[in-house]
Amino acid sequence: MLRKLLAAATLAGLLGMGAPAAQAASTQAPLKDVHWSFEGPFGQYDQAQLQRGFKVYKEVCSSCHSLSMIAFRNLGDPGGPFWNPKYPNPNDNPVVKAIAKDYQVADIDSDSGDAIKRPGTPADYFVPPFANTAAARAANGGAAPPDMSLLVAAREGGARYVYSVVTGDGTDSPAGLTVPDGKYYDPWMNGDVSSYYKGNPHKTPVGGFIAMPPPLIADRVTYDDGTKASVDQEAKDISAFLQWASDPKMEERKKMGLSVIIFLFILSGLLYGSYRQVWRNVGH
Repeated sequence: MLRKLLAAATLAGLLGMGAPAAQAASTQAPLKDVHWSFEGPFGQYDQAQLQRGFKVYKEVCSSCHSLSMIAFRNLGDPGGPFWNPKYPNPNDNPVVKAIAKDYQVADIDSDSGDAIKRPGTPADYFVPPFANTAAARAANGGAAPPDMSLLVAAREGGARYVYSVVTGDGTDSPAGLTVPDGKYYDPWMNGDVSSYYKGNPHKTPVGGFIAMPPPLIADRVTYDDGTKASVDQEAKDISAFLQWASDPKMEERKKMGLSVIIFLFILSGLLYGSYRQVWRNVGH
């Protein structure tokens, strides 16, 4: 009996190896192609764009999404939205101080031990909009908005994914697709809508449902630099800002990488010259 079971298992394995597995249909539309200033080995963040993106985050996204891994002082770090070489220590940056002061941070009174709220300082981290995940779910129809600190790094496609989703959120759903209450169809959102589709079985829509209503509206924010706040512009700016939040040390890392390459190139030349010098009188 055992031999029969082993033989059956072996045969099933061989058949499985011989027959290719069925490929699942794509559940996401191709991401929109956007040119970013930070692309490539020499790319850098556009500080003006980061400042605009921060404004979109603060005035639009921060009511639902936290940024828990970013401290206020990070905004004034090299490569950050409000970096200023006059203030190498970001804790001294007046813009960073003003931004932090707008937030009320939970703390403990050193004298009484009571829980208090105080104005933020550059050393504090961004204050989450909800006390906990349960409160976030309760306020958003059962779906907890994700933290945005590493959102770009966690999504395949990075900033392009964010840009595509926020510009496609609320796209008119295809004929035959039933969108659940409280959800929105987005072709760039990973998901499976086949069970909600009653149309042509050979043309099941790609994409998925998202609980977030369309977040961006033209002129929802007013940019300090006078840039026209179209939906496309807001989407590019928030995507770039979230890219920075996910990788705030990118510029420093690229500069270090270039320095290392130059060092290795020079070292290789010195080693080759030393080799020629040491072995110049030795036959090969």
